[in-house]
Amino acid sequence: MNRATFLSLLTFATLACAGQDGALQERSPLLDPTDPAWSEEAPDSFVVTIETSRGDFRLEVVRAWAPIGADRFYNLVRLGYYDDARFHRVVPGFITQWGVAGDPDVTSVWYDRGIPDDPVVSSNVRGSIAYAFTDPGTRSTQVYINMDDNTRLDSQGFAPFGRVVHGMATVVDSIFGDYGETSGGGVRQDEQDSLVVRGNAYLDSAFPQLDRLSRAYVSSESRR
Repeated sequence: MNRATFLSLLTFATLACAGQDGALQERSPLLDPTDPAWSEEAPDSFVVTIETSRGDFRLEVVRAWAPIGADRFYNLVRLGYYDDARFHRVVPGFITQWGVAGDPDVTSVWYDRGIPDDPVVSSNVRGSIAYAFTDPGTRSTQVYINMDDNTRLDSQGFAPFGRVVHGMATVVDSIFGDYGETSGGGVRQDEQDSLVVRGNAYLDSAFPQLDRLSRAYVSSESRR
């Protein structure tokens, strides 16, 4: 299935759901990207606590490193986009990735809603976090933590916006990775169709050992 056809089907499914449950603008901000809640600017720095099936870890986001990406991440966390997600792509020695919503209705709204690129200011060192993307302007919701020194990604435009400050060795390193690319890789080859269309129902059935992200929330913030 080519990308245009896939996105058309995804849009159709979302509109059908809206017809059953009411207009999108009357529902959660997660289903309405025009909601003013999405325009809130991130603090200069903030800490996100992520509760997982392996324990909790914390990320520090520095807006100056990638302000556009930091703003999107801040609002995704603040509005609950990542809650009840799966770590769907874990490649030991490379990256741990998440960011496809568990609810396909939510994914259909955000999967292709990209933001402009940030220049690379910080580097893809172990523990740093950045957006996964395909082409310029396609960063949307999927993010990854570098599990090793991946500074080669700097020249490819992957701009880190934060880093793990607690729980890297005890939690992030322990996230289940035996499925490798098979459970949710292939975004650049348009191979995430089942994951996007069926969400957690697909992952929990086909890849039951994946670790879960139960909740992400902003636990502290600092504004100058």
